[in-house]
Amino acid sequence: MIELKKDTLVFSFPEVHPDAVLRVSFQRTFRIPDDGKNYPLPPGFGNFPLRHVDDFAERVPESWLERGGVMFPMYQSEALWLLFSDRGVHWRTESHYPFAVKVAAGKINAVTGKPWDDGLNRRPQDYLVTPRQPWLDGFCVKKGVIRQFVAMPLGAGYSAEEQLTGAAEYGGLQIVAYPMKREAYERFKRGVEHADSFTALRAVPTAAKFSLGLAPGGRMKQKIYDDQFEFEDWDLEHSSRCFVHTVNSLVWRQITGEAPPTVPLTAKQYDKAGLPWFDLYDDGVQALEGGEALKGLKSVKELGEEKGDVPLPENESVAAENVKMLRHGLKKDQVREGRF
Repeated sequence: MIELKKDTLVFSFPEVHPDAVLRVSFQRTFRIPDDGKNYPLPPGFGNFPLRHVDDFAERVPESWLERGGVMFPMYQSEALWLLFSDRGVHWRTESHYPFAVKVAAGKINAVTGKPWDDGLNRRPQDYLVTPRQPWLDGFCVKKGVIRQFVAMPLGAGYSAEEQLTGAAEYGGLQIVAYPMKREAYERFKRGVEHADSFTALRAVPTAAKFSLGLAPGGRMKQKIYDDQFEFEDWDLEHSSRCFVHTVNSLVWRQITGEAPPTVPLTAKQYDKAGLPWFDLYDDGVQALEGGEALKGLKSVKELGEEKGDVPLPENESVAAENVKMLRHGLKKDQVREGRF
């Protein structure tokens, strides 16, 4: 079952276990510079507003209704990251129910770069494991490095989907969650302590006219963790999936009657104010190598230069010297959030 609560997707599997609940929110943030440097984690400025597509059936493309799901607004060249948690916005809970979560952008797997397929694959691993993986900021291009999710007009050639398939068909994000089997979870609760909880907060018509695709932006230090559970622990008989449409902010009011969020700060404005960036102390934790197909993606800046275009305003490099370290056993004040 999937519900929409307080701008958060709630996946729940009471038929598997009463603790089997996963929350996924989409965090506003600034776009890190696309300059070849590996930046720390930017903060979150709160959730994007989520709305049911079906509630606006007369104002959205028919293809969206066929896919269903939810939608939220983004400005062109705006960035986002995904926050995974099991109990609302709390930084620590007693359950920590594990999930295997597949995330795709335009039906391109954000971990492997391969086209979307059903089920889970272990070799190579094409999913994230929560709560060990607290967030995802972009496409896994190499071990310990991602390229930030950046919204670009679908059909302009920038999105990962268009670069890898040559088509601008889907856009948005696709998410499917698989809970751990009940018996595996009970065994995990009784004594398997290999997840000391990384869960932490960093915060808290034609389709082409409306849609945005997610393109690879600047480089960021972030590991995609190797699955430390047995593959047989995942309950492949139970899953829930959701299509998340990214809507051009310029048409959000036209669709919903609501004003979109304000334009976020730039990296330069944020860094100049002396506000913190973030890093997660996870030395020794095994990470995935990155998707082969994703390694060859061109960033928005690189493609823009080829096109003779300047798609990224405010792309100046920043120092990012004020880095706040997040560690295991997080305290309440160790959250990945920004302040205006």
